Amino acid sequence: MQLRDAILQRHSVRAYLDRPVERSTVEALLDVARWAPSGVNMQPWRVAILQGKTKHNLAVALSDARRAGQPASPDYDYYPTRWNEPYRSRRRDCGLKLYQALGIERDDTERQMDAWCNNYRFFGAPVGLLFHLDPHLVTGSWVDMGLFLQNIMLCALEHGLATCPQASLAEYPDIVRDILGLPAEQRILGGMALGFPDPDAPVNRYRLERETVETFTTWYD
Repeated sequence: MQLRDAILQRHSVRAYLDRPVERSTVEALLDVARWAPSGVNMQPWRVAILQGKTKHNLAVALSDARRAGQPASPDYDYYPTRWNEPYRSRRRDCGLKLYQALGIERDDTERQMDAWCNNYRFFGAPVGLLFHLDPHLVTGSWVDMGLFLQNIMLCALEHGLATCPQASLAEYPDIVRDILGLPAEQRILGGMALGFPDPDAPVNRYRLERETVETFTTWYD
């Protein structure tokens, strides 16, 4: 697969087949992803690989917190507190198309809650990745982590696998740290679903548009 094709084919998959992913495959992905660039070669990435009982227990604990109305308390702000244009419209369009693909009406709060909690199940993927960083690392290392995650997502395609990066897994970091036995000072970045995509799931068929190059570039001579 050409790199260009991998970049264009990659999309966030939210329904997976009940088919295991071999440990050797996950290790192979990470063995390539580790070559992502990082400032002064710090290599800040830390990865917890979740399967089976641990993945299930985390999903239950996070879902229970969400359904109980527990306020999210992430270690960092992923989204802005105030939405301005054009970001507000893009956010609205993203949510609308997702709910349409899932067949969820705007006033169906119960199904909306179920859909949100499906994030915590890694959308049924057999493998869930949780990314965390040491507490003394600052903004540059968070940028480096993004490069590392992109490597994983592109390499997954070579193995016929799909992914979905998930900021939602960072909403309740204390729960994550408790279940995984991580030190209290570890910063939870987020997660990623990893598995074989379900080609028949409608939620895997919708796509979002991207802005043209002209809309986000300015040339200086």
